[in-house]
Amino acid sequence: MPDVLEITATDLNTEEFINEKVKEIAETVGSGTAINALSGGVDSSVVTMLGHKALGDRLITVFVDNGIMRRGEPEQIVKIFKDLGVRVDVIDARKKFFAALKGITDPEEKREAITQTFYKDVFGKLVKESKATYLLQGTILTDIDETKAGIKRQHNVFEQLGIDPKKAFGYKIIEPVVQLRKDGVRKVGKALGLPESIFNRMPFPGPALSARVIGEATETRIEKVRIATSIIEEELASVHAFQYMAILHEDKVTGMRDNKRDFGNQIEIRCWDSVDARVATPTELPYATLKKLAERMTREVPGVVSVTYNITTKPPSTMEAV
Repeated sequence: MPDVLEITATDLNTEEFINEKVKEIAETVGSGTAINALSGGVDSSVVTMLGHKALGDRLITVFVDNGIMRRGEPEQIVKIFKDLGVRVDVIDARKKFFAALKGITDPEEKREAITQTFYKDVFGKLVKESKATYLLQGTILTDIDETKAGIKRQHNVFEQLGIDPKKAFGYKIIEPVVQLRKDGVRKVGKALGLPESIFNRMPFPGPALSARVIGEATETRIEKVRIATSIIEEELASVHAFQYMAILHEDKVTGMRDNKRDFGNQIEIRCWDSVDARVATPTELPYATLKKLAERMTREVPGVVSVTYNITTKPPSTMEAV
């Protein structure tokens, strides 16, 4: 497949882009039906609104509750999009995803397990029931770059790797924002009338919180990182960073509680300054902020005895840990 022609945020005319993509979606789907999965991130939210403008009720929008999202995510997203006139159906697939992740520790194998469960099992069933022949998807150019470079396989990249989604999963994929990077997608989101809480929302990985658990992503370990994520989002809400996250490490470390040895977990905090995620530098957080984060993590997240802050730039690091 030829390289995707990039539209930079500087060169982007949002009105022309929206009109062009709405027309493309409408012409491609024709009189048929399309389906899309809304995660609440900026990419999938923009695609949802483009699809809604193009197809109206002929776009079926679902939120797949995979058990590895942030606290209260399904309820929050359903309400926001209901206010925008978009109906979102919540699909409970938690058991299927945790069954698929059982025993897996390798990062790429985790991503593949989530990809196969999402696209073939959960979504395959939904597509058959809906008789939709197209899937609208929020792949952006950075996803393709990182996958093709072998940095990490993004869960939503197929044709660029020579995978035919029609043969693999039974439906064709439309990628309206594939020419853009994150800063361009945000501009389109604002022009589409999305609330700032959505179009300026920080990036969140496709494999969700499983990408922030090093080692096996069990329900217990996911819940730990879910609590840690809630803490970090509360404490850093006023920090104008590109992205921040809490990561649960696999190895246990020695700690102390009540004058006794406590062999517990370690949380790594990452906070990034970036424009488009291609390069990034750690945010210089005040020591008082880091101290408060450490105090809350060790007090509120079960079993955590150690908290660290990552100060490595991207490259050689990446935004996510796995």
